[in-house]
Amino acid sequence: MLDPKIKTLLGFKPEDSDAVVAEWWKKRTSKICRPCWELKYCPYGPLVEEFPAITITRHEALENYEEAIRCLEDGVFCTGEKINKKTREFFKKWVEEFDPDDYPETISKDAREMECKVYGHICPVASVAEPFSETSERRRTGRSIPNPIFLRVVRRDNSTCQVCGRHLRDEEIELDHKIPLSKGGSSEEANLRVTCIKCNRQKSDRVKI
Repeated sequence: MLDPKIKTLLGFKPEDSDAVVAEWWKKRTSKICRPCWELKYCPYGPLVEEFPAITITRHEALENYEEAIRCLEDGVFCTGEKINKKTREFFKKWVEEFDPDDYPETISKDAREMECKVYGHICPVASVAEPFSETSERRRTGRSIPNPIFLRVVRRDNSTCQVCGRHLRDEEIELDHKIPLSKGGSSEEANLRVTCIKCNRQKSDRVKI
């Protein structure tokens, strides 16, 4: 279940079905490439918290509900800090209106892909995903790797698997996308590395930071 705020952010109407949003998202995942994957840090920082967060699961919501009731009864947070009047009123209203059916049993993998791993909110690039890099050129998004790029990567990595360190024969060499194509990675030299067949298969579609 996606929060209506998330649907609005992504250009949909709150009443649009989750299935429609999910299908749209799957088509865009081949283009999206988060800055943190390339830059190794988030250029948005705390601003990400201004974007909506994906809703929690029903199990998590029930845990929060029980904790809110305990806080109202004891008058303190789990840290021992006293609850002020404003927070008490907020908890009381939330408990009165709480309905577990408002929360999904699970959150889909596609929805989780939108989340910032640090702040938990929707990554800003989810709403503007396009095949652009930090340069003026479009990304090389196809799976085909031109021979000149292939040879430069093999020479750069000295025909050595960048995961297990084994020196490879020509027929054992595979090129791995550090940021997978399925997650917006390019087939450009900076995003490629030499791996053996075994290490490349084990990595699957995970992002190598």
